[in-house]
Amino acid sequence: METKTFTENGRVPVTVIHVDGNIDSGTFEKFLAQANELIKNGARHILVDLTHVKFVSSAGLRAFHDIFNQLRALDTEVKMTEEEVKSGINAGTYKSPHLKLLNLSPEARVGFETAGFDMFIETHADMKTAVASF
Repeated sequence: METKTFTENGRVPVTVIHVDGNIDSGTFEKFLAQANELIKNGARHILVDLTHVKFVSSAGLRAFHDIFNQLRALDTEVKMTEEEVKSGINAGTYKSPHLKLLNLSPEARVGFETAGFDMFIETHADMKTAVASF
């Protein structure tokens, strides 16, 4: 798995992580380490481009969840309690304003939806639309 990062300017600066290769038990640590470094260096809106990712394992999903939690904890604009976030996810009224995914493969989408991640992380099929959604 290889990654490239760049910034797209929309309403806010969006850090794009373009992933080439699967995110699984052998690669998730590298992926997560790169995301952690970006967050440490100030990234607050992250779009993960999965155009060249066929498969995301449960380890990859855990990495997405970790990134989601880190970005939510750093949100200084809208402080919601854990209970409010859970309630919003269950009600379908809360989606992460800080983490979004682009171009999930059909195989990756099955795991993503089965795990319920579609309840709190938006997915997009177009870069321009994804960047504008932040």
